[in-house]
Amino acid sequence: MKTILITGATQGLGRATAEKFVQLGHSLIIHGRDAERLEETRAALGGSVQTVQADLSDLDQVAEMADRIVEHHSRIDVLINNAGVYKMPDPVTGAGLDARFVVNTLAPALLTLKLLPVISEDGRIIHLSSAAQSPVDPRALRGDVRVQDMQAYAQSKLAIALWSQQFAAEHPDGPVSIAVNPGSLLATRMVREGFGTSGNDINIGTDILVRAALASEFTNATGRYWDNDARRYGRLYPADLAKSLSQQVDDLLKR
Repeated sequence: MKTILITGATQGLGRATAEKFVQLGHSLIIHGRDAERLEETRAALGGSVQTVQADLSDLDQVAEMADRIVEHHSRIDVLINNAGVYKMPDPVTGAGLDARFVVNTLAPALLTLKLLPVISEDGRIIHLSSAAQSPVDPRALRGDVRVQDMQAYAQSKLAIALWSQQFAAEHPDGPVSIAVNPGSLLATRMVREGFGTSGNDINIGTDILVRAALASEFTNATGRYWDNDARRYGRLYPADLAKSLSQQVDDLLKR
């Protein structure tokens, strides 16, 4: 039995994936922003499920959540950075950052770094990326300029994939770090609200996340990006691009 932490697990792909892991008998830590919804999800899932609450658009809350997890758990086998946002009415955080970049890129990076003491070298870290990727504007990443929803989403999803690749380069002995596009336009609320479509079978996404977390085929996949639409790994990103982006992210996390 493995201990698996999933962010954004109270709805959509995160909750559906949590259900799969419970059915397989694993111990879960589920994250959510809303305490009532977290408790409802925990009760519905059954099995061995614990909860942690934080607003991932607030990096102070991310850090505090990570500290609580480290305090109460000596080992995490799998971290799935699933939580993500696409549309927001007001994306500016109190710290002046773009919340879409914070939730999709900065929070997963910070949570990963803060949890390293309890993630073993044979553990796995899975970052939710997307087929929608576009070059990252450093000014948008820093919150200096505002971009439209799709631009922010696509840039932030490339950013976390680049960060994951550089993390893997800096931790060659593990844990494994993989960026995953779980499938385009899956049947989630984000897709319904953002694109006006009911979406594709959510099991397309849950199945690949379970495989990435547990299957031997991903044992040596650290630093790679899996495109579940194409059913194959994408090419590695240029090493200098990954290193530069990772440094920008790390600099923001130190502010």
